[in-house]
Formats: sequence, C-alpha cells, structure tokens
Amino acid sequence: MSWEKELLFVSYIILAGFLGSLIGLERERHVGLAGIRTHAAVAVGSCLFGLISFHVLGLADPSRIAAQIVSGVGFLGAGVILRDRGRVRGLTTAATLWATASVGLAIANSMFILGIATSVILIGLLSLHRLPGWLTTKYNRHPLFDEENGD
Repeated sequence: MSWEKELLFVSYIILAGFLGSLIGLERERHVGLAGIRTHAAVAVGSCLFGLISFHVLGLADPSRIAAQIVSGVGFLGAGVILRDRGRVRGLTTAATLWATASVGLAIANSMFILGIATSVILIGLLSLHRLPGWLTTKYNRHPLFDEENGD
C-alpha cells in the first residue's frame, strides 16, 4: 500500500475521531459515564478495523471484522449499564457507544455524508431531554428511569 493512501486513511481516522468526540462531548456534559475519550476511541477503533478489513488482501470475508465490531462494542456498552438503587443507568450511553461504532465504520467505507448525518442525528437525539415538556412525558416517570441525567 502506498504512503499516500495510508495518509488518506489517516484523514478518515481523524474525521471518525472528531465525530466520535462530538458525540462524546454531549454524553460527558450531561451524564459522565462515557465521554469524549471513550466515544472518540470507539469511532477511531471502528474506523481502523474497518479500513484494515476492507484493504487487507486475501481476507476471505472482510465483513467478518465489521460484524465483530458490532458485537465487541455491544460488550463494551454492557459495561456502562449500571443498576443503582433499583434504577437502571447507562442504557443511552451504551446505545450511543454502539451507534458511534457505526459512524467509524461508515467513515472507513468512505460514506462520509452517512457518517456525519448519523453523528448529527445522534447529537440531536441526545439533546431531546432539554426540550420543554420532555420531563412530563409518561416514559420519564417510569420507576427505572434516571431523571437526573436523562438516561
């Protein structure tokens, strides 16, 4: 592989890390379970694994690595789900980590608009709890819902 192509792939990784850090910034500002560094690392790692899987010659099925990213990040997300005094915390953070991995994979596959749009959608979804009337919905009054952090 040429050094020019590798430098191009470095720019992909930088973009994935930037998008992951934006998503993580939203989580860190309001929850703190997994923030900028965690989300950026998930996006960067997913992007790199995606680049490797689709550019290594002789690999029988390059989609296998992408499939393992999905399950591996799901395992990582399970680590941020906590049970605290009868309440479950971290479900949104776990789902966000999982979705951030998909952003990294999208960037790895040169799907820049898709990766950026997904990041914007995720940040928008994470910001919903700040809308007026959000805390008055029936879902937020569930006994397992942690109203302190919108998770």
